[in-house]
Amino acid sequence: MKFAAIDIGTNAIRLLIKEIKVHKGEMSIRKVSFTRVSLRLGEDVFETGEISDKKARNLVKVLRAFWYLMDVYEIEWFKVCATSAMREAKNVDYVIGLVKKEANISIELIDGQQEADLIFKNFSVASFKTNSDYLYIDVGGGSLELTLIRNGKRLRGKSFQIGTLRVNKGMVRDGEWDAVEEFVKHDSGLDGSVMAIGSGGNINRLQRLILNPKNQPISISKIVGITEVLRSHSLQERIEKFSLKPDRADVIVTAAEIYLRVMKLSGAQEIIVPKVGLSDGIILNVHEEYQASLR
Repeated sequence: MKFAAIDIGTNAIRLLIKEIKVHKGEMSIRKVSFTRVSLRLGEDVFETGEISDKKARNLVKVLRAFWYLMDVYEIEWFKVCATSAMREAKNVDYVIGLVKKEANISIELIDGQQEADLIFKNFSVASFKTNSDYLYIDVGGGSLELTLIRNGKRLRGKSFQIGTLRVNKGMVRDGEWDAVEEFVKHDSGLDGSVMAIGSGGNINRLQRLILNPKNQPISISKIVGITEVLRSHSLQERIEKFSLKPDRADVIVTAAEIYLRVMKLSGAQEIIVPKVGLSDGIILNVHEEYQASLR
């Protein structure tokens, strides 16, 4: 059966469709379709505190298109979640109402803790050693989600107002990085043996640029190296030389710097990039709700 997730992020809107089968207690998951549209809702919110009427109307158009795509794939179970930019928009109720009226889609506004929880759901279906310490790092346009994992269980998670668009616009609050440092070090028992897990479009792209083998850890030195290379090129050169989309080229260095800073604070020397994120976690959540409906 196919399930869908729509992630309304600070930088982009994503539609992910997956097919999930359960046989004798074993779950198999196959990606069917992924569509990403850059709207950059955060540009409005971080500058004016609201989502402009133009971007609200464009959001409606994108979600209408996603609705038709889901109809083609015969999707019955799906969820639409909005994160950092929508959380902070003063006119969020208006935008949610407009989308419901004109696109027939209900948006669930999730807070930072819920976002971290949904991202963590991916850990249960990933093939990691459960007796190790992991720090799950998800970098978005408006927020940074961190989850500490020990013995296969979530120790704790937290969301921070640090994201690529927010950093680029100089909108990170004083003390936010101090809070990150306290989170990764306070009562965690981390001794430098922690392994980082990275999610988000930017770390996926960095992995491809590094040409790191799939599912193999990337050393912090390789992240530093590719960051220096990208930083030495202009925006247009990044687009042309590295085949980056404009909305990726102008945030990828910032994203790399965020991953590196968190890794250094935690003592992580390597990062695994399983290529899963919030959308994947939403789908797992939808599947759980579907399974519960059958009982």
